[in-house]
Amino acid sequence: MARTGRRQKPKQHLIEEWTGKIFTSLCIVFLVVTIFSIVYFVATKGLSTFLKDGISFAEIFGSKEWKPDGEPPLFGALPFIIGSFSTSLLAALISAPLGICAALFMIEIMPKIGRKYLQPVIELLAGIPSVVYGFVGLSVVVPFYRDVFPGQGLGIAAGATVLSIMILPTITSIATDALAALPSGLKEGSYALGATRWQTLYRTVLPTTLPALMTGVVLGMARAFGEALAVQMVIGNAPHIPGSLFESTSTLTSVITLSMGNTVMGTMQNNVLWTLALILMMMTFVFVFVVRWLEGRANR
Repeated sequence: MARTGRRQKPKQHLIEEWTGKIFTSLCIVFLVVTIFSIVYFVATKGLSTFLKDGISFAEIFGSKEWKPDGEPPLFGALPFIIGSFSTSLLAALISAPLGICAALFMIEIMPKIGRKYLQPVIELLAGIPSVVYGFVGLSVVVPFYRDVFPGQGLGIAAGATVLSIMILPTITSIATDALAALPSGLKEGSYALGATRWQTLYRTVLPTTLPALMTGVVLGMARAFGEALAVQMVIGNAPHIPGSLFESTSTLTSVITLSMGNTVMGTMQNNVLWTLALILMMMTFVFVFVVRWLEGRANR
């Protein structure tokens, strides 16, 4: 017993405590080093297009011509950037209302039936591989659009439809957590003032949880923006800006996966593909920043 009257910790406990601190510190250092290494590697490879090969920003971001084997070679990435943003935004516009309404159904309207039947189905969608979504889109979505609308069925509409199903579990899960965390007294106060259920949902529940709901939408867009295989199977992979939603186009992820294996490390085309990967990584940072900003607003 020490002079202060406090019982000293056994030596074994001190060793275990310091071992745990050292182990967790090493894990954190490893994660930080890994992240910075990936960012440094992709950034150096991507910036070599401008620093080493002498290609201008205007040619990458402003040109519509993608002819890596031409004379001279042209590396206009504008069609791929437009294709990525178009499919992601359209997928978010489709899945956001469905996901939020599904969360309202499970939490506010029919919680027993919703959580018993609907939530397991949504969680099952999250575990399906991307290639299955792509194959279903190629077998069902593309023939449907080909029969109903002009064109071959391949294009932004087919890609956005497949992506909307893929990001639906993300949006629904985050919306469900946000609605479940809402204080019950807020809704009870609305009912006490004479508001109906729909008035409470529309004027109290949704405005209060809007930042958290938008967080789910942004995270869903981030997944849709970086998806490669499923979109690659249904979008057509044509390097041009489409005139409609039912014309073939391509995305950043599609052109990287299709072309990276056919290039040699250090060549101009390979460096340009790394530049496209750098654009994807920077967009990921933008999505993370937006999510943090929305979380900060939700905690105010």
